[in-house]
Amino acid sequence: MNPRWTEAELADQTGRAVLITGANSGLGLRTAEVLAGRGARVLLACRSAERGAAALDRVRAVASGASPELVPLDLADLASVHKAATSVRELTGDALDVLVNNAGVMGTPKSRTADGFELQFGTNYLGPAALTWLLMPALRGGTAARVVTLSSMAATGARIRLADPNFEHGRFNTGAAYGQSKLADQIFGLELDRRLRAAGSPVISVLAHPGYTETGLQTGMAKSYDNPVVRTLMLGTMHLGNLVLAQDLTHGALPQLYAATQPGVEGGDYYGPDRLFGSRGHPTKVRPLAAARDLATATALWDLTARLTNVTPDPQ
Repeated sequence: MNPRWTEAELADQTGRAVLITGANSGLGLRTAEVLAGRGARVLLACRSAERGAAALDRVRAVASGASPELVPLDLADLASVHKAATSVRELTGDALDVLVNNAGVMGTPKSRTADGFELQFGTNYLGPAALTWLLMPALRGGTAARVVTLSSMAATGARIRLADPNFEHGRFNTGAAYGQSKLADQIFGLELDRRLRAAGSPVISVLAHPGYTETGLQTGMAKSYDNPVVRTLMLGTMHLGNLVLAQDLTHGALPQLYAATQPGVEGGDYYGPDRLFGSRGHPTKVRPLAAARDLATATALWDLTARLTNVTPDPQ
């Protein structure tokens, strides 16, 4: 791969159907704009109807091919996940070429999804895993289809709490919960690809992370706290960190754009920035965490996910 790859090298995507979760802002919106600008038919999966409509207008303004479409999706509500999957299968005629599991929340106070899961684990991991399984028939009907799942540098040092993933016992730690959710994404992406290979499927599963990018998650994290003192302190800290350390969305979206589009990408590949310990730069292939490569944990998490979501894994 080109060590200085940019979106300018992205090939024409005409004829490709792409679903991007969390496409109303940040990395998701940037990815949607770039792919639509290269001719892809982009489906924007968004929780907020108002912000989704605004994002749709932005993407429509740069689209060079099929008109983009909006798909209502709240990953913190499995009923919404099922509805979105049905909608996408109908819209694409069971021919989806790329699924980008981009949406997520970060550093939220202890709270629950509509189904009772810890918010970050439910939104960042369980919802995307269920969506991926439900969309597998459409991905099998696509051409050279691939699933791109976003992990994070925050997965480093995290662990999967198989006995208590939703922090129902003991003290809650928002950083540990976020790290668990992003490690789970990494484990899922690798296990999904192993099972796709074992099933002889042409679909591949790949991973990406954006390094330290100003995505809006940092501000959203601070604003999720009710205590005004805590909120103000966090907003100040996040703002300073973004000014000093963060890269912009144009660079932050490169790893997932590369993973979603480039020839030569193989199942199980993981892409992230190439400089400053993976925090910024151009996309390069990186090694998944040792914890993400543990087969026993992967099997246990796969089975746990099926039980919690009540969705049949695909492939089984």
